[in-house]
Amino acid sequence: MTPLLNTQDPAVGTAGARSAVSCTDAELAARIRELEEGMRVLMMEQLQCIAEADHRGVYAELGFRSAQVWLQGLLNIDARDAQTRVKVARNVEDRQSLYGEVMPADLPETAAALAEGAIGLEHARVIVDGVRRLPEYARCHQVGEVESTLVGYARMMTPRELEKLAERIRYLLDQDGAYDDEEDQHKSRELHYTVARDGMTVIKARLDREAGAKFAALMQPLAAPRPEVEGEKDPRTVGQRNADGFAAILDLALDHDGVPRTGGQRPHLTISIDFEDLKKGLGFVAAETGMPGTLNTERAITAENARRIACDAEVLPMVLDGDGLPLDVGRAKRTAPAQIRAALLQRDGVCAFPGCDRPPGTPEAHHLAHWADGGTTELSNMVMLCGHHHRTLHNQRWEITMRGGRPAFIPPPTVDPKRTPRPGGRALPTQHRAIIDWHLPMSGGYATTPAC
Repeated sequence: MTPLLNTQDPAVGTAGARSAVSCTDAELAARIRELEEGMRVLMMEQLQCIAEADHRGVYAELGFRSAQVWLQGLLNIDARDAQTRVKVARNVEDRQSLYGEVMPADLPETAAALAEGAIGLEHARVIVDGVRRLPEYARCHQVGEVESTLVGYARMMTPRELEKLAERIRYLLDQDGAYDDEEDQHKSRELHYTVARDGMTVIKARLDREAGAKFAALMQPLAAPRPEVEGEKDPRTVGQRNADGFAAILDLALDHDGVPRTGGQRPHLTISIDFEDLKKGLGFVAAETGMPGTLNTERAITAENARRIACDAEVLPMVLDGDGLPLDVGRAKRTAPAQIRAALLQRDGVCAFPGCDRPPGTPEAHHLAHWADGGTTELSNMVMLCGHHHRTLHNQRWEITMRGGRPAFIPPPTVDPKRTPRPGGRALPTQHRAIIDWHLPMSGGYATTPAC
């Protein structure tokens, strides 16, 4: 294959770049790999030079306090990158004895793999750090075995994967030290949260590995992308999905009987709002004609969102009169009692919204005729929704009617100009979605959906 670029010719420019356009896909991939190997070989040569400059104390003669600081300025690189190069260079350098004899590098197999371009600088850093963290007896007697193992896997693994392997080897050879590290991590745990000026809660945390593993185990399924709907992927960013997953964890925790009680009450969200504003719940209209509600964090919330939240049992509404005095704190008939929730779960599953794919989190019982409007808390006036579709229902102004004892969802004109009713049912697993056509025309009846 003809090289894409002549690295010996400094005049190569756009002409060399144009030659890449004429290559096949296979040729491009091969050349990219060749260039990576070449850059790694050149990096090994640079590391030898760095090690020699370090021995000569070039940095001190130029007024720098360390080789790392000198290299950082010389190459215009980050401090961490400079530190890595100096550290690796000291372990893979070719050395000579006082008598001029060539001595092997501290990590000879790592040096050889770098010299042939089989591994990169980050691989070498992981190997150096892995060897350095071994207990003293292992550094004296097992360095060669450990290095050989790590170099062998470095040829196949990414640096991040290799780092996990190096840690497992250290845990095997130094269980006491590993245990001490875990205890130190536990002592260093921290979580801080505050409400920002815009009303959003900001959370910063460092969790020990056990708590972190629990958190990841909960977050991964809760923050997974939703299945595609009619070819459209989940529009949420990774950060938004993580935030939604964390919100689902909070729902699950609040729904659990084991949560500690304060003053005999389970943890709950309190919203203080004028009753008339709650009844209106018209978003921008409420903002013009009434006052917003107030959360227990002392932050405001719109009447529209207060209306959505007030649908289910995990919220205690505090109804105020015109002077701001409490008229009523909660009403038992608003919340869905255990027997009704059980019936709703039997009929609707965790979510009755058309096409819902068994979402995680705690289902929410929604009143068709809102409780604030005098709606009753009974099976015929309620439907079970997941948190996402509960919000969708309120934000997009979907309507729900009951036909044959089952909910039917009427989309807003922005979703379906014809507003064709869609049958609700139990949330279905992903693999069942493909066989359900939620857009079947319904004339006088409903297409039934299989229960999962």
